Amino acid sequence: MGGAKKKPLSAIEKAQRLREEKEARARKAREEREKRVMTAITLQNVDDKTVFNELSKLKAVTPAAVAEVFNIKVSAAEDLLEDWEKRGLVIPVAKCERLKIYKPNLATVKA
Repeated sequence: MGGAKKKPLSAIEKAQRLREEKEARARKAREEREKRVMTAITLQNVDDKTVFNELSKLKAVTPAAVAEVFNIKVSAAEDLLEDWEKRGLVIPVAKCERLKIYKPNLATVKA
């Protein structure tokens, strides 16, 4: 008979504000993801000497270290390292199921 009461106007406004803030955070996160993907794509066309200079600064060339240096996702860094390995820019030192460690190939960069 009585049914549900209407929400107060302040509660409706608060819900709307929270929904808009959530959408804004999601939009910002999506833009950040797209930016990282675009960075990874452009890194594939970077000069070998530039890549070598960055890699030579690292103690161990791992996907996580490359991701941190170039500000990309770890999965994108893994793809880049595999590509660089095929091109001869890096040499695998140790491989296991979860981690691959590389070192820069000095002969390729100097040539």
